[in-house]
Amino acid sequence: MKIIKKILFIILFQFAFVQASQAQFGGLTDKVLEAGASLASKKLGVDKILKQPAAITTSFEDVNQEGSKMPDFSIADKAQPLYLLPKAPDGGFVLCAGLYEMTNKSYCLHAGTFAPSQGDGYMFAPVLGPKEEIVTAILKSAEKHPEINQHDIQVLLWTIIARTKFADYNGTVKLTAIALLTPLQLTQLEGGVLGVLPGNLMDKAMDKLPDNLKAIFEAENKIRQMVSSGNYTYDEMEKYAILAGIAPARTDIPSGIWTLHPDGYYVRYFPSGYSKTRVQVYVPKELILSLNGTKIIYDATNDIACPANVGSQRLAQTNEPLDPDYKIKLKTLCAGIK
Repeated sequence: MKIIKKILFIILFQFAFVQASQAQFGGLTDKVLEAGASLASKKLGVDKILKQPAAITTSFEDVNQEGSKMPDFSIADKAQPLYLLPKAPDGGFVLCAGLYEMTNKSYCLHAGTFAPSQGDGYMFAPVLGPKEEIVTAILKSAEKHPEINQHDIQVLLWTIIARTKFADYNGTVKLTAIALLTPLQLTQLEGGVLGVLPGNLMDKAMDKLPDNLKAIFEAENKIRQMVSSGNYTYDEMEKYAILAGIAPARTDIPSGIWTLHPDGYYVRYFPSGYSKTRVQVYVPKELILSLNGTKIIYDATNDIACPANVGSQRLAQTNEPLDPDYKIKLKTLCAGIK
């Protein structure tokens, strides 16, 4: 065990040296990465690699459908801009009685799956998994860094979902991670991750995987390869993260279905691709009255719009509105909030 750790340390040191001198040493980077991956794979073995938990584990099984309402759920209120509600100190918005909506930035959290399509039903589920705190931290921090492009944040999230070691980060994605995460959070990117798996190990793993997981496993490994090399474009990464075509429709969970949030309000999602989602939040008057002035917060960074169709993408939500119009005034006064 000690010998393996020493070898790994030497390989990582060599990789750091090669990375700094990449222009001079060219293809050595790939050789070092392949050597490190080969050693890691021998240590873990195929079965242990396949048992490694996903970075984010949220699935439709985590959706609580109790209290949900069909799209024709009658609401008399007219929708007002959600982003005009009072801001909460720790992020999000202080809810008032009524119907609110906004189109916000959203992010794919499931590489190797189909993009949302018209008619897909999405419901609320919490962010779950070994990297849930990191993902939430990125979404919160991004709101304070409008200078960082949404594409760069999406690449970082795909990199994390693909379980890439921070030591393997290269190029813009590394700078994005450093800008959005604390040093302590960066160290957490080293736990529960995989290296770039060589072809022979990938073949063995693919033989043991069910068909519905093969594309995801292959996409994650390809993302790890691209990030490690530092030589890729957004379009190239998107090609592996987003499958071409449309997932088969699931008709029992229609588009526009309302989820009863654990905090007592209703929420529903209308994705447009994976990069933006129109969110509606309905807050019954009875809920506000029952709280006796206590604040109830909508913080989208804790939420995933989860597809009923398991072949489609989970969508991380944000508190960042797209094209907001702050000249509009709320018609509802948020009275009685302490």
